[in-house]
Amino acid sequence: MTADIVTADLSLSLAEFLARNSSERDLVAASLYSDRVCTAEETFRRIEPCLTGHGITRLGRLTGLDRIGIPVWQAISPNAKSIVINNGKGITDLDAKVSAAMEALERTVAGAPAVKTISASQRELLAKGQHADPLSSLIASGQADIGDDEEIAWTEGRDLIADRNVWIPFGAITLDRTPLNARFWQSSDGLASGNVLTEAILHGLLERIERDAKELWDVSEPALRTKTCVDPASLADPVLNELLRKIEDAGLTLKLFDMTSDVKIPAYTVFLGPGEINRAKHVRYIDVTMGCGAHPSSVRAAIRAVTEAAQSRLTFISGARDDIHPKDFTRELPESIRRYFEAVPKAAARPDEALPDGAEALLHLTIDRLRHAGINSAIALSLGDASLPFAVAKLILPQLENPAGDRKRRFGYRAISKTLQLL
Repeated sequence: MTADIVTADLSLSLAEFLARNSSERDLVAASLYSDRVCTAEETFRRIEPCLTGHGITRLGRLTGLDRIGIPVWQAISPNAKSIVINNGKGITDLDAKVSAAMEALERTVAGAPAVKTISASQRELLAKGQHADPLSSLIASGQADIGDDEEIAWTEGRDLIADRNVWIPFGAITLDRTPLNARFWQSSDGLASGNVLTEAILHGLLERIERDAKELWDVSEPALRTKTCVDPASLADPVLNELLRKIEDAGLTLKLFDMTSDVKIPAYTVFLGPGEINRAKHVRYIDVTMGCGAHPSSVRAAIRAVTEAAQSRLTFISGARDDIHPKDFTRELPESIRRYFEAVPKAAARPDEALPDGAEALLHLTIDRLRHAGINSAIALSLGDASLPFAVAKLILPQLENPAGDRKRRFGYRAISKTLQLL
């Protein structure tokens, strides 16, 4: 497996691109609920020797701190360039352990990506027949856009939809919060890892689709959001039903909302809170947690949302995550969130369709859905060194909405257009 995804051949097709960058592309997923090309046991065997060298000093099991029992682990990187505590969730204990470790590894790699850079201006690149995107949507708050004649560091990625190479600012792909006044928003959005590059790219694309769907759902009118509430039991999946049983047995209540966008990749958001929330006079902000998930499989998307809500709950319970503000533990829950628990669920509208097997086939399907939705750019970069036994990818889709952050531009045209349609 090679981690170098750039190539001088601008006619390289998506199939050729994946073939060159994932020697294990013909392996099938180890589980119906996983896109990995091997088991969680094998994944951990591969990455365990890399943990110490990447600054990860400890893996801890958080599951027992809560009464739900949905597996959640954490990975601790004391000298990280972004956050020190990384959490992971899963259907099994080992899945959650691997998830936490992989998140810590991808953040470390993104802090010092192993990519080639050149110093040039956008005008110079275009004059040479190259494609370049200055990514104005990711410029940090208070910073100026990249000028046409401004010389900066660029790195080359592969546009999976346009089937061509494209230069983007190096500052837009790093995750290093140590420098002051960074030109670009520092975010893990679209950052993902996998045993091979195909896995990482798929996970990064799905995260971007999920975040875009959540932003579009959030700008809808409250009444429209409430109407998207669905009954998770109507998805009729045994693993999902077991997760729901654990939540019910813990005395908690859950509301699942279908936020699938025009991209038509199933996406859900979950709100998890106290069983008596509709009768309680005072509810703290931390008593309700949210989770989101997107996947070509409706069931998989819902499972991701449910397990992420459980992970968020344990993030508050453990109190160790370094991006939690102390005031979050004392402030009241906004009434707008409490109202979600009054929503009346209906049967899920989209039972799972027959999906292809394997990460590569699901990646092709996802790219096709994006293209049909009018999204014309999905830029993938491999950030890890070729010697690593795992892959890290950064996915940038300039047309999709980004989550809230310290950016110059809060919303893109998709959210603005949807808001105007509601006027």
